Amino acid sequence: MAPSPSLLFFLLFTLSIIKTSSQTQTCTTQKPTFPKTNTPYSHCIDLPYLTSFIHYTYDPSNSSLSVAFIASIPPPSGWVSWGLNPIGTGMAGTQAIAAYSIDGVVKIKTLDIKSYKVLVPGKLSYDVWDLSAEHSGGMIRIYATFKVPKENGNEVNQVWQVGPSVTNGKLDIHGFASENLNAKGKLDLNGGKGFIGGGVDSRTKNKNIHGILNAVSWGVLFPLGVIIARYVKKFPSADPAWFYLHVGCQLSAYAIGVAGWATGLKLGSESVGITYGLHRNIGIALFTIATVQIFALFLRPGKDHKFRIYWNIYHYSIGYSIVILSLINIFKGFDILIPEKKWKTAYIGVIGALGAIAVLLEVITWIVVWKRKSNRTTNT
Repeated sequence: MAPSPSLLFFLLFTLSIIKTSSQTQTCTTQKPTFPKTNTPYSHCIDLPYLTSFIHYTYDPSNSSLSVAFIASIPPPSGWVSWGLNPIGTGMAGTQAIAAYSIDGVVKIKTLDIKSYKVLVPGKLSYDVWDLSAEHSGGMIRIYATFKVPKENGNEVNQVWQVGPSVTNGKLDIHGFASENLNAKGKLDLNGGKGFIGGGVDSRTKNKNIHGILNAVSWGVLFPLGVIIARYVKKFPSADPAWFYLHVGCQLSAYAIGVAGWATGLKLGSESVGITYGLHRNIGIALFTIATVQIFALFLRPGKDHKFRIYWNIYHYSIGYSIVILSLINIFKGFDILIPEKKWKTAYIGVIGALGAIAVLLEVITWIVVWKRKSNRTTNT
């Protein structure tokens, strides 16, 4: 039996009201209170990511921070968490409280987040009391009071997160969209400034530096040097300028690439529990064969030497291999770093332009070579 039009209208109207109310909800429309005393919190902030809100009161007399963290539960049966990081602004080091609902019962976990993949359940480095949680209206509320060391001053580093599911009591990994990665910042205990954006921490800066150095060196300069060697040298008037341009381009690419490789090694040593095996292995292989390629320059035979043809085969093979491995690894790096879309689009534009230039020069080169052969045949 098909539902009547009036019933469908009622259901759609109800869903639209629920959706609108969840989108327009702010911390000021919420009225959480201390679970024990039923008194309101002093301050509240609409957190900028993940549909989350923080209500809090700081008591300087005993250096305690009482919070009510409220977040929307991700489908299908997700978890939410909030915590303080005493050693940095990112996820690693955060002392977190996570909550999720199973069959209407809210479960709470305390987590010492050693690294991005190492979560240690148990006692936090902060003293925590009055810990509880509740679930209603598609939201989970976490209540807790933290003992905040006075040497922290008037600001603490807060980190919050949500995940899609829980398996056998274990929190499944959260997403890596920009909202998830940016869910962090400073909290002004006095409420005067409200949320202070976390900005870019030193680790993220190093990742950005690593990505830029490698994209410029292996991903732009090295292919440009290959294009110069393959096409510009076909024109007699460009000799020997093409050779110096080619060598200068490749040496610059190698020098910048070494710096990018070094930052990658540093990031790897600091990333306890995180391994990007394929990206790392391609990077090691790339650096190794590029080093061999650079030093082979000093073993380059003369043009008329009988071994020159074998050196050319080796040199070309290694050069094209470096270009292919570079492009693969740079896009692997994009998948790891997850930058704003415009940066990946810009790089694709640069590579596309170099590819278009290479195709055009390939056509011109074949025309020039064909004309030369035709002239030789005519003269003969």
